[in-house]
Parts: sequence; C-alpha cells; structure tokens
Amino acid sequence: MSTATAPAPSRSSTHSTLSRLTFGGILRSEWIKLRSLRSTFWCYLLILVLNIGFAALVASVGVGSGGGPGDGSTTSTAAGSGMANATVAVTLGINFTVLIAAVLGALMITGEYGTGMIKSTFAADPRRLGALFGKAIVFGVVTFVVGLVSLVIATLVATPLLDSESNISIDWSDGSFWLALVGGAGFLALAGLISLFLGAIIRASAGGIAAGIGLLFVMPIVLQIFTGLTNAKWAANIASFLPSNAGGLMFGYSAGEAKVVDGIVTLDQFFGFLVMVGWVILTGILAVVLVKRRDA
Repeated sequence: MSTATAPAPSRSSTHSTLSRLTFGGILRSEWIKLRSLRSTFWCYLLILVLNIGFAALVASVGVGSGGGPGDGSTTSTAAGSGMANATVAVTLGINFTVLIAAVLGALMITGEYGTGMIKSTFAADPRRLGALFGKAIVFGVVTFVVGLVSLVIATLVATPLLDSESNISIDWSDGSFWLALVGGAGFLALAGLISLFLGAIIRASAGGIAAGIGLLFVMPIVLQIFTGLTNAKWAANIASFLPSNAGGLMFGYSAGEAKVVDGIVTLDQFFGFLVMVGWVILTGILAVVLVKRRDA
C-alpha cells in the first residue's frame, strides 16, 4: 500500500506568486498607509485651516484698493494691482503651511524606519524603488489636491471680504490668478517631496524634519543675514536658488521675468518651478542610491 504525497511547489510557481505585486498594488498600499496615520489627518486639516484662516484675516484687514478714477489704462493697471493684492491675501498662508507639508513628508517614510515596518515594505518590494516612488507619488498627489482645495476655499472666503474692505473684485477668469493657486499647491507638494527624500536619506524623524526645515527656512535666513553684512553677490545668487525663494515665485501673480542685473540673478515663475523640480530630482537621486545600498 502506497501513500500519495503532494508535489512540492515548483520554483516557477513560487516566483509567479511573488511577482504578482504590481506598482498599482504598491500605490494602493501607500495610500492605505497615508490615510491610516493620525498625523496625516491633522497635518492636512491644519493646511486647510491655516490657508483659509490667513486669507480671511488678511482680506478682512485690507490689502489695498483695486479701483479708482482715471482713463482706461489706469483702470486696467489698478485692476491688475488689485488682483496681485488679492493673490497675496489668498496665498499668504502657504508661507506657513509649507512647514506642515515638510514635516508630513519626512514622517511619511521616517515613521516606517522608526517602527521597523520598512523591513516589511522592502520585503514586499525587494527592489525598493517601487516603494519609494509609490510613497512619493501618493504623498505628492494628495498634498497637491489638499493644497489646491484649501486655496480655492480661501478664495471663496476672501472674495466678499476683499470686495467690502479693499474694493477688490476677484476675476475668476484671470489665468494668472489660477496659475498662482496651482503654483501654490505645487509648491506645497514639491517642498514635501524634498523633505520626504531627505527623510529617506537620514532615516530618522527628528533628523529628516530638521533637514527639511533647515533647507526651507533656516538657510534662507542665514544667507540673507550674510548677504546684508557682506553684500556678497554669490550669496545672494545662492539664496535665489534655494527652495523657499524659488518656490515662492510659483504662487506669485505675474512674478516678473528672469534676468541678471549687476551680477545678481532674478528668477521668474517658470524658472522657480524648474528649480523646485531640480531640488526634488537631486534629493530623490540621493535617496534612491542610499536606499538601494543600505540595509533596511
């Protein structure tokens, strides 16, 4: 009498089972991780509240007049000035909420290093790049959407206040105004991605947050003080290419044109965007190299 034994699974079937993990599955996994974190809810809520709150506060105080007597050209100039002032009121909160985006970006990955869950993440994706890029895509898209929604709501809240307090009527068909709103949301997302990649490089929450805040806030202040004391043009030029200064141009209303005057570089809105993308690519490349080389 013989006993039947079940055949051992072949290596090909085991490999096919492991290879079922798709990039779409990675994105769904990272989306679940992002929305399951309590810090995600509170950080995005703060971005909404602060962007809307600052817009309401500035609009209620008054930001200048958008109208006045005169010929057609004067009226057109005043209207453009009014929209510029309105843009400042609506987007002022970004200067503060970018800090929150940077903190959340670092926590997006350093939290997994702190809990050790990164080992499971890399075990599911042995090549590691899918997990890293999946985190970046999910975080970047969600942050951009939240930022844009907050700025649109901020505009809705500020519109009647600007009309009553500053005699400014927001033109919703103004392409430059919408470009500033999209640029502001893009700045939040790109700044958060820089911080996320810095977190992947440093692998510690405190260090990742400190590096992101240092690059976005501390370095511009240090260079500004140094430039004021020494009048060094090279320091002023370096400051122009820092994320906070270049990214700040992304949500300006018709933010001038790129030029070099007396050896000092001035960027425009488009080049500010390119500089921010360059910072994301630079930190992303460093993160990829180190994530591939180091143990989890």
